[in-house]
Formats: sequence, structure tokens, C-alpha cells
Amino acid sequence: MDESPRLRVAIIGGGLAGATLFHALMKYSHLDLHVYEAGAQFSERGAAVGLSSNAQAALTEMDPSLIDLLYSAGAVRMNSTRVIIGSGPHAGETLLEMAKEKQSLVVHRAAFLDGLLRPVPAGTLHANKRLTELSENEDGKVTIRFEDGSHEVFDGVIGADGIHSIIRQYILGDHPASLPYFAGFWDCRFLVSIEKAREALGDEYFKEDRQYGWCGEGGFFMHDVLDGGESVQCVSSVMVSTWDSDHWSRALDQETLEQAFSGWTNSPIASDMIKLLSGNPDLRAYSQWHHEIDAQTFTRGHVCMMGDAAHAMAPWQGAGAGQAIEDAMILDALFGEVEDTQDLLTAFKVFDEVRRSRSQKIIHSSAHTGRIMCGREPGVGLNPERVREALGPRWGIIMGVNMKEYRKGALTNFRDLKRQGKKSV
Repeated sequence: MDESPRLRVAIIGGGLAGATLFHALMKYSHLDLHVYEAGAQFSERGAAVGLSSNAQAALTEMDPSLIDLLYSAGAVRMNSTRVIIGSGPHAGETLLEMAKEKQSLVVHRAAFLDGLLRPVPAGTLHANKRLTELSENEDGKVTIRFEDGSHEVFDGVIGADGIHSIIRQYILGDHPASLPYFAGFWDCRFLVSIEKAREALGDEYFKEDRQYGWCGEGGFFMHDVLDGGESVQCVSSVMVSTWDSDHWSRALDQETLEQAFSGWTNSPIASDMIKLLSGNPDLRAYSQWHHEIDAQTFTRGHVCMMGDAAHAMAPWQGAGAGQAIEDAMILDALFGEVEDTQDLLTAFKVFDEVRRSRSQKIIHSSAHTGRIMCGREPGVGLNPERVREALGPRWGIIMGVNMKEYRKGALTNFRDLKRQGKKSV
């Protein structure tokens, strides 16, 4: 393999999905890798990301040292996740508690991204490169063109360019699945010191590193610890029928938050969380969008998509980053055995077969979970027993897959297809 020309592979998008994949693939000497980021710098929006047990296992399959990297970036392991009724006659009643062994590592997005990119070789990261067009030539080479007029040619292209993905539009064409749709929620976030959070919410919520979720009429609150226990991420989410703005976010103030949670009666948390969030001088509501219509494929020729470009989802099960990491794990396994451009086609075919169905199920599960959390699921409402029954099995589809076996299955499929291809020649 070392005597053959290296395969040139471009990753479009330098967020967590693209950076995780690059970090995994850069160990392969047979690949000439480059990452292109539209922004002026490689960065991530949002304070924190939770990586559940499946995501942690996928990282370990790629490189066990990635878990150490998370802790170096200030990750905090939650001792449990507790979901509580936040309003109404059952306010304060615990609905669900996930055990420690199933818990997320919560880490600051920017710190994790920095750790992933720190060891990347010079000359392989390219900022200010906004993709405008791509095309596959007769010889299978893919030409990518940028807004600045430059272009490059690659053997394969992987789109990790987020929910606004140009790659997705190239793969799916004018199919309705090529676009994201409003998921029916908006959220706002603010990062505060743990001292400030203790003062506002009470010391009882910070005796251990626990993630709290509060379900109520038309909305939801969450708070969890990060940055090595020094900071607390505060989140509110609101369920709405439409998003009446041409932009993905809009300015938010305390009065609007209070109106959104006006139906929260007898709440032990709402007023304090609203006050904490309102302390953000740049408080904004961010609309949640997802790929409501399933894609018929994640690949076209020598081009494929991953992460939010392939399966953007609302954040209700904290699964978006984990699904991107699973993508990276499968691509890492397959690219380790790719020897030529025909193998690359086979790898993309297997990736599509292995990842599309699973990730798209989680898109729909996450949106459904949001409706339950906001007390808007018909026949469930905020009845504690019915909410427990509705929520109980939902994390099984995410965490019920053994990553080692999942990876092994993808490799078996790849090797079988490769042998069949050789026999047909």
C-alpha cells in the first residue's frame, strides 16, 4: 500500500464532525488529507456538548487516548441524569434517573475542537474556504470550487459542512430531503460560574456532578456542570408551532422568556433559571432544525456526507455529536483498508448501508422526545407515570449498540463486497 500513490481526500467542514474524522484518519500514511472550513477560523457554536456512552465507546475504538483528550479539555462525567417535573401539580417529582455507567461526558465544544486539531500537520487545515460547487469528472476525480475562485481535485470528498450543507444538496439534488425543516423548538443557553449557579438555584443541585432536566408546559430547562466543575451550562427550550424569522436566531430578553414559561405554575426552578439566563448580555433564541425527511442515500459517487450534513437532529436526546462520532468511527475503520478509488466507492457504499438507517431513526426519536419533555405528547401530557412510560425506552436505540461489534460488522461488509468485486473482474 505504501508504494501506491496516496489517495487525496478532502473533508469539507472543520467543526467537531470533520475534526474528529481528520484526527482519526491522519494515522494512515496512504491518505493525503485536507480540511476546508468556510469560516475565518475553526470554531464551534454553543457552550457544551454531551457525549453519551456510545460516543465514548466509538472514540475509544478509534483511539483510546481521545478519552484522555476529553478530560484534558475539561470534560466532566455526570454521576447521573435526573429528569423532574418542573411545573403543575406534580412539580418536583422525579421522572427518570439514568445510572452513572450510562452517563455523558460533558465538555466545552471549543476546548474539545482545539484538542482534536492541535496535532494536525501544518498545511492540511484551510480556513476561509467556502465551498460553492463540486463535480465528479469522467475519471472519478472530484473537483471542488471555492468562493475565492480557487479549486482543488480529490479522489474522494466527505461533507461535514453542517446543516446548511452544500454537499447534501449535491448528493440529493432537488429532493425535499436536501433541506432541513424547523423542528418546532427554540432554545437559549448561558454559561455561568458554579458559584453563581449555586447562589441562584441552591446548593442541593450541585452536591454531585449531575445533569438536571425539568419538564413542563410547553418548555424545558436543563443545567449541567462542565469545565472541570468550574462552570454550569444553563439551557431553556420552548416548543412553538412556527419560527417567524428569516434568521436562525433572534434577540431574546427576560420578558419574552417569562412569557414563554408563563404556564409553569408551582415551579421550583423556572423563575431562578430565567433570571440566570437573562444575565447573558447577548441572550439569543436559536431555532432548532432537523432533517425531517429521510435521505435516500448518504453518498453519490466519490462523495459522501456525515454529521449534521447527513443527519441533523434536534438536541433532545443529546445525540447529535455522538452520531457524528459514530460516523467517524465507521469511516476510520473502512479507510484503514481502502487501497484505491474503487475501494473508496465500496467504503462509501458500506458507510451508507451501516449509518443511514440508524442515524435517521434517532432524528425522529429526538423530535418525539422533545414533544414529550415539553408536555405536548397527546395522551401523555405531564402525567408522571405516562411520561415515564413514554421516555423510558427512548435511549435504548442510542446506547443499545455495541460499538466494537458495530465497527466489526462494517468491516465484514466491506471485505465481502471487495471480494465479490475481485471475483467479477
